Parts: sequence; structure tokens; C-alpha cells
Amino acid sequence: MELPGTTLSVFCFFTLSAYLFFFIHVLPLESASLLRNETDRIALLSFKDGISSDPLRALSSWNHTLHFCQWEGVSCGRRHQRVTVLDLSGKKLGGSISPAISNLTFLKRIYLQENSFNGQIPEEIGRLFRLRYLNLSHNFFEGEILVNLTHCTHLQLIDLGYNNLTGKIPVELSTLSKLLWLHLGANDLTGTIPPSLGNLSSLTYFSLLRNHLKGSIPDEIARIESLKTFKVSANELSGTVPSSLYNHSSIETIIVARNQLSGSIPPDTGLSLPNLIDLLFGGNQFTGRFPMSISNASRLEFLELAQNYIHGPVSENLGSLKNLTYLSLSHNHLGTGKYDDLGFISSLTNCSHLHTLSVHNNNFGGRLPSSIVNLSTSLHWITLSENQIFGSIPSQIGNLFKLQVLSIYGTFLTGIIPTSIGKLQSLYGLDLSVNSLSGQIPSSIGNITRLNELFLQENHLQGIIPSTLGNCQSLVVLSIGQNNLHGTIPKQVINISSLSSGLNLSQNFLTGSLPLEVGSLKNLGLLDISWNKLSGEIPSTLANCRSLVELYIEGNSFQGTIHPFLNALTSIEVLDLSSNNFSGNIPKYLEGFQFLQYINLSFNTLEGEVPKQGVFRNASAISVFGNPSLCGGIPELKLPACPILANEKRDKSFVSRVIIPIISSVLCLVALICVIAALYWTRKSKKKPSSMSAKDVQHLQVSYSELFKATDGFSTANLIGMGSYGSVYKGVIGRDETVVAVKVLNLQLRGASKSFMDECEALRNIRHRNLIKILTSCSSIDFGGNDFKALVFEFMPNGSLEKWLHPEVDAQHQLRSLNFSKRLNIAIDIASALEYLHHHCHIPISHCDLKPSNILLDEDMNAHLGDFGLARFLLRIIGNSSEDQSSTIGLKGTIGYIAPEYGTGGHSSMAGDVYSYGIPLLEMFTGKSPMGDISRMD
Repeated sequence: MELPGTTLSVFCFFTLSAYLFFFIHVLPLESASLLRNETDRIALLSFKDGISSDPLRALSSWNHTLHFCQWEGVSCGRRHQRVTVLDLSGKKLGGSISPAISNLTFLKRIYLQENSFNGQIPEEIGRLFRLRYLNLSHNFFEGEILVNLTHCTHLQLIDLGYNNLTGKIPVELSTLSKLLWLHLGANDLTGTIPPSLGNLSSLTYFSLLRNHLKGSIPDEIARIESLKTFKVSANELSGTVPSSLYNHSSIETIIVARNQLSGSIPPDTGLSLPNLIDLLFGGNQFTGRFPMSISNASRLEFLELAQNYIHGPVSENLGSLKNLTYLSLSHNHLGTGKYDDLGFISSLTNCSHLHTLSVHNNNFGGRLPSSIVNLSTSLHWITLSENQIFGSIPSQIGNLFKLQVLSIYGTFLTGIIPTSIGKLQSLYGLDLSVNSLSGQIPSSIGNITRLNELFLQENHLQGIIPSTLGNCQSLVVLSIGQNNLHGTIPKQVINISSLSSGLNLSQNFLTGSLPLEVGSLKNLGLLDISWNKLSGEIPSTLANCRSLVELYIEGNSFQGTIHPFLNALTSIEVLDLSSNNFSGNIPKYLEGFQFLQYINLSFNTLEGEVPKQGVFRNASAISVFGNPSLCGGIPELKLPACPILANEKRDKSFVSRVIIPIISSVLCLVALICVIAALYWTRKSKKKPSSMSAKDVQHLQVSYSELFKATDGFSTANLIGMGSYGSVYKGVIGRDETVVAVKVLNLQLRGASKSFMDECEALRNIRHRNLIKILTSCSSIDFGGNDFKALVFEFMPNGSLEKWLHPEVDAQHQLRSLNFSKRLNIAIDIASALEYLHHHCHIPISHCDLKPSNILLDEDMNAHLGDFGLARFLLRIIGNSSEDQSSTIGLKGTIGYIAPEYGTGGHSSMAGDVYSYGIPLLEMFTGKSPMGDISRMD
């Protein structure tokens, strides 16, 4: 059938028009779309090229086998198949962001947080005008915040937190009127908070925490009515928190901790902020009272006011905060020190979600509530330390089985440590130190195998160290010193190889030796076993403890030489071996310890030359007192020079050194002195050197007020003696109530100050069992502003020899008697003391005032020579015996006991003490005092 001509013409026209439309309109559009899709693919591949690390193979799908809209982390729009979302958060990617990202012009959301991107944020991101969400947080981006982000006018979220960004906060950000979320925290931003950011009227989340911002918090920002979260903590902000911030009922979170903010928290805070969830104000300078209304903020979960100056009681209605999870009020002035300060703790039993309770370093008083065991079983952290809390630890403390930290140190707790504490098997920190706890250390603590830190020092704990502590193989530090523990050191305890921060067993009554297992402590930094009753030799296995920085073993009875194996302890900084029985030479290898800052070798029986290199070059860094056979060293030590030739024989008999001068003075005593000499040498050869206790050697630090209190205001009731330059009082000092003798100098007397200095100088250089032991000295100002000087000595219960030889006439003193044996022993004791002073000191000393009133008797009637206020040093010049000099000149002594060389003009350096000894000796055996006939001494 043939179409009419008109119909054919119309058909051809429409067909031709369709073809023309396709080629002119449709085909170019599809080609342009394909071209644009290719642009996105190339941009993504350029982004991939900037990735240098992809450990999770997150970009393995970015290849030619899949369309780029199907690549991991890429989302495209349905209409144009263009990339709208790039989400590679948490993929651990490393590298930099390619500037080609700006070619993804349809991008609305970029999520690259929690990766390891570095370098600068490319400026090209500012060209993505469709961008609404930009999250680059938790990376390592550097440089300043992009100003051209303001070109992205649709931005609703900017999160650049937790990077390394620097510079100031751009004021231009205030033009982003649609911004809901601004997080620039945890960077290195400086400058101030721009007040113009208050123009962000839609903002709900504002965080600038952990930067270096200064200045005040602008009131303009606090007026943003839509604000729900405000975080500016850990900066350097000052001033007050704008009052307008407390007036927004929509506020849920205020975190301004760790700044320099001041002012007070409004008392109605809990009423004006009813939706409050987090209130963190710690680490500032806030004052005022605790806001009682806070218990009305029923949604509150975190309340942190620590490290401020807030005072007053704490609301006992905190139990109404059912969602409370974290409560920290530590380091304030809260509480009144009264009995009922801790009532709020009982109310917290209603807070079933409570995780942390921290109220240490306050003024809370009262008994530790037994209701503490009824707190939430979700509780992980309790710190009540350094308050005025008393009472005992509840026996059911084990109910808090999820507890990880329990700290109640520095309070007034008494009683025992409950055995139920062993049920706290999640515990990694336990600190009950500096209290008055008694009883034994529960063996059940060994059940807490996760324990990292155990502090029980400075209590009154008794018994042995339980071997079950060896089960705590995660311990990093164990401190149980300053108690009354006895027995040996358990091998199981000394074998806890995890110990690294410290092991403190000091100031107890431990006996036996240091176990060989000490070598297991290879990572230990501090070992303190001082002031116990340990003995034997230091085990060679100690050489395995190569990480030791501080080693304290003083105040024991260890013996032997300082072994070569200690040469392995090259990291040591502090080494104290004093007050033991170590002998032999000081090892030369100690000179090579480059980290050694202090070494104490005093009060041993070491001999030979003191090294001069390394730490030994600094006199303030070493102590070698009480080793009479040491010589040499640096000049500041004032030790005798080490002789080049063999020493002259010094073991002349006591008779040849004592009897001859006595014969020349008191012929009638020759036979008696011979007997004394023989007994002395017999006794000396048999007597072993005794170890010194902590009380003998440990130097106390005392003030005038402490001595005033110890002697009841220097009352006459405590007066036990009078001397030429002052008075002696009985006193009680220290936590262990040590009985001491306090010699108070009368500084109004001429020569009293010099006597004080002379006595200090003499006593610091000598140490002998028959010399009075000085515990400490005090040079201070009294309550009237006058100079005050005093010496504190070991107390001698049996008084002076004078009172035994010439007792007062009353019934009590008539009971005192000295038989011949006691008198002879006293004579030998004093002879021994003089022999030491004259021949075994670093520099020989002449006492110059020997008399019965200066001879003191301890509880066992052992004699001790005291009062060295007139003593003088005899500076012998080696190789020139004709030149004997002394540190002082002039007439010295007490009338009736004076040494003969002062009256004859002679220069005998020691005969004076020996001769004058004959007078109290005669008095002791005859009962006649030369003080009764002074004319005999003319």
C-alpha cells in the first residue's frame, strides 16, 4: 500500500526530527554525565595514591573491576551517580589527603576520623560548596585551621579535634550560620576564644578543650540559647564562668576543668540547670560552698569539683541522683571535721550506677560509715584518704567485689584489716598506709592476684609477712615498712619478679638473712630493707638486680666485705650501707658509677684509703663517719693521711699507756690500774661489736616547739641535771615516744654558744659504745624570738655516777649501792672510752672535763662518757712528734678535776685525761670527793 505523499512527508519529518534531537540534546548529556563520573573516579584514585599505609586493606576494592560507587567507604547519589559521602573512619589509614578531593564536587559528608593522616588539611576542601559534615578528628594533621572553610556555607559539623593544629581560631568561622557542631579540642591552638563565635546561633555542641587558649570565656558564647554541650577544659583560661551559662535550661554538659577559673558555683545550679548530665569544674580556683541544690539535677551522671577551694558540708540528698556514676570532690576544704560529715556516703547507697567515689584530701570528720559496704556493686574506685576519718574498716568490705582501687591512707583508722578484703579480686590498687591499723596482714590478700600496688606502711601491724603475698605476681610496688613485723623475709615475697617501682620492708623487726631469691627482682628500681635486725652477708644474687636505682640496707647487722658483685649495679643513684658491720676496703669500682649521686658507708668497720674520684669527689654526696680505720680521701673529709710506710706498732698494752702517767700522779693506784688494764684487754678481746638500732643512729629533725612540748615546757618536773652552760631535761619525742635527754644551752653565759659548737663538732666525729650518743641538735628561735640551741641525747635511766657515789639522804637513794664488781666495770667502760678518744678517732680528742657527773649509766649500768663541751681536738703532725697542737687553748676543766698540764704549763695532749681519770677513780673506790677540799689542788 502506498502512503499518500502528504503522509510520507510528515513521517519523514518526525523521524528526522527525532534523530536530530538525539544527537543534539540527549547524546551530549549522556557524554557529559559519563565525563563527570570519570572525574570522580580519577579523584578517588588520586586520593588512594596519597595513602601510604593501609594495614586493614580498606582500599583493596578500589580497582577497575567495580564501579567506584561500590568501592568501600564511597556512597553516590541515585540521580547523578556522583560521590556524596566519603566515609573511611577508623580504617587506620596513613598518608596525606590529595588536593584532588576538591573534584568530588557533590560531596556532602567527609568522615576520615580515627586514622593516621598527616600533613596539612588541603585548602581545596574549601571549594566543596555542598559540604555539610567534615570530620577529620583523631589524626595527625598540622598547620592552621582553614579560613576558606567559610566558603562551605552549608556546613553543619566541623570536627578537627585531636590533631596537631596550631595558630588561632579564625574569627571567620562565625559566618557559618548553620553550624550545629564545632569541635576544635585537643590541638595546639593559641590565642583567645573569639567573642564573634557567639553569632553561631544554631550551635548545640562547642568544644575547645585541651589547647593553650588564654583570656576569659566570652559572655557572647554563653548566650547561645541552643547550646547543650560546652567544653573548654585543660586550657589557660581565667576569670569567671559567665553567669548566663547557668541560665540555659537546655544545657546538659559543662566542662571547664583544669583552667585558672575562679568565682563560685551558684547555689541554685541544680534548679536552673535541670537537664544537667555532666558538671566538671575540677582543677580551678573556685571558692564558696558546695551547691546543695545539685541534688535536684536528677539527670546528673558526672559531678567533678576536685582541686578547688570549695568548703562546707556536702548535701546528704545526693542519693536522689539515681544516675550518678562519677563523684569526685577531692582536694577541697569540704567537711567540718565533725562527727556527721560523712552522712552523704550513706545516701549514695541509692545510686546503683555509681562507679567512682573520690573525696580524699578534705576536712571530712567522723566514723567511717559501715554502710559503705552497701554501695553499688558496680563501684570501681573509692578514695577517702587524708581526712579526719576514724573507726575501723567494715568487716564486709568484700561485698564491693568489683572494686579496683581502695585508698584510705593518712586517716585515723584503727582495728584490723578484715580478711574479707581478699574477696576484692578485681583490686589492682590498695593503700591503707599511715593509719593506726593493728593485727596481722591478712593472708587472704594473696587471693588478689591482679594487685599492682600494695601500701600498708606506717601502721602498727604485727606478726609475720604472709608468704601468700607471693601469689600477687602482678605487684609493681610493695610497701609494708614502719610496722612491727617480725620473722624472716619470705622467699615467696622476695621472688615476685613483677616488682619494679619499689619494695619497702624497712623499720620493722625482721631477722635472718636476705634471701638468695632477691636476684629475681631484675626490674626493681628501689629496695629498702633498712632498720631491721637482718644479718649475714649480702647475697651475690643481688647482682642480678641491674635496674636498681636506690638501695637502702642501713641499720642492720650485715657483715663481710662490700663484694665485687655490686659492680653490676651500674644504674644505682643512692646507696646506703651505713650502720652495719661491713669490713675491708671501699671498692675502687664505686668511682666508676656514673649515676651514683649519694653513698653512705658510715658506722661500719671499713679500713684503708677512701677513693677520690666519681661520687667521692663531692663531700656532700658521701658519708664515711664512724669508720676509724679509714684514711685519705678528699681534704674536706678531714681524714688522716694514709701512711706511705707501715704504721708504727700501735697495739701497746693498755697498762703501758695508762699506768705510767697514773703512777706519776697517784702512786697508790698502780696496782689497781694494773688489774683494770688486764680486765679491760680480756673484755675487749671477747666482746663482739654490737649492731646499732635505729634509735641509736637515726637523726631526728626536731624544732623548738617539738622540744617545748616534749619537755612540758621545760618544766622543773622534767629537770634532771644542771651544767656549766645549761640545763638537762627529760623529754619524750617522736611517734614511738622515745625518751631522750635534752640539753638546753643558756646562751646568756659567755662561751655557751662556743660550747654548743665544740660539742657538736666532737660528737659528730666519734662513735663508741661507752660514749653518750647524740640523736640530734636544734638551733632555732624560741617563742619569744630569742636564739635557742639544744642537744638531744639518748636517755640514761640510771643517771650519773655522781648520784650513785654521793646519793642524797633519803630512803630511796639509800637503796642505791655500787659493789666492787660494778665499780670495776664502770672504770673499765670509761677507760675503754678514753682509749678510743685518744687512739682510734680520726683526730684524737681530749675530753678535758672528766668527772663523775659526766659519767652516765644506762639501764644495764653500763657507763657512758658525756658532756663534750670542753673537748679539744689534738691535731698531730705526722713525722714531727714535737709539734702537738690542739684546736683550743686556755684553761679548761672543773675545779677539783682539772688536768695537771694546765697548772704546770706543760703541753701533754692526753695525760690530762688519764691523770684526771685517777681522781674520779679514787673517788669511786674511796667515796671521797676532791670537791670537798679545793685547796688540795693549788
